[in-house]
Amino acid sequence: MTRLYNGPMPIADGPPVSVLPGTGAKQHTLANSVRCSGVGLHCGDPIAVRMHPALADTGVRLRRADVPNAPPIQANWANVRETPLCTTLADGVTQIATVEHLLAALAAMGVDNADVEVHGPEVPIMDGSAAPFVFLIECAGRAPQQAARRAIRIEKPVTVHDTAQDRSAALAPGSNGLTLDVTIAFNSPAIGQQARTARLDAHTFKRDLARARTFGFLAEVDQLRAVGLALGGSLDNAVVIDDDRVLNTEGLRYPDEFVRHKMLDSVGDLFLAGAPIMGRYTGRRTGHALNRRLLAALFADPEAWSWIDDPGDTRHEAVHGAGPALPERAVAQRE
Repeated sequence: MTRLYNGPMPIADGPPVSVLPGTGAKQHTLANSVRCSGVGLHCGDPIAVRMHPALADTGVRLRRADVPNAPPIQANWANVRETPLCTTLADGVTQIATVEHLLAALAAMGVDNADVEVHGPEVPIMDGSAAPFVFLIECAGRAPQQAARRAIRIEKPVTVHDTAQDRSAALAPGSNGLTLDVTIAFNSPAIGQQARTARLDAHTFKRDLARARTFGFLAEVDQLRAVGLALGGSLDNAVVIDDDRVLNTEGLRYPDEFVRHKMLDSVGDLFLAGAPIMGRYTGRRTGHALNRRLLAALFADPEAWSWIDDPGDTRHEAVHGAGPALPERAVAQRE
């Protein structure tokens, strides 16, 4: 059945789902296979994605379906290859770029296990946000599994710095769940300095973060394309800034859309820990590479973290009713 969507984002009935412990003590996978297609932000090619249910304790695995006999790549920080402008997973044989928006949606919607087929070198950018992937996951539905869900509890502060660029990323102990505190600063009047703090759950993610789009600067477009990047970028899938102006005719989706998108990116990057994180994340002008270094530093110190059983969190409200509208038509096909 093909579903064409051009209205309010549906919010599934049922128990609340969350990027943090709160979906209950059991793992979840997709209830059905589902697919979508779009353009690659950097390669510029049309790309299809299929997501399938997966067994408990397998995590999220991505596979290049266009490469014969390509093995799946585990969505784990140890498999991240540092590339400019996106998060890329690699296994020495193949690589899949621009995974962060899809991973953020899987994290926020409480999907622990899924097999993802990507028919190209990167996940399609869709409209530049995570909202189309949230819609895709809701089309598929979620299914509980018998295996218990575990979480990673932060036991002591861990911080990494990029002193040359005045950037930092940190994890510290916190209450149940994940709180993000993100600050950005750009030498652009259209952005300037923005800061936001949020405790993550599915409702907050969908309302406050999912629709925030990736962004870039008009002055950098030619340089990026000269080195094979942003070949698929357009006003349809990114916010483009020219000095003090946003060039997109519809303007911004949020007054502080830029910092919200950086928070969205961080949710996707932190999902590469392999389990929900219970603690507080602080990012100061951070990016994908620094977030990967943060996870490496965390797991290099056995005293900085511990496994715990997911206790569940009854404080989360069930998510019902109409959500924010998707600005672009999303196309999803349930298989």
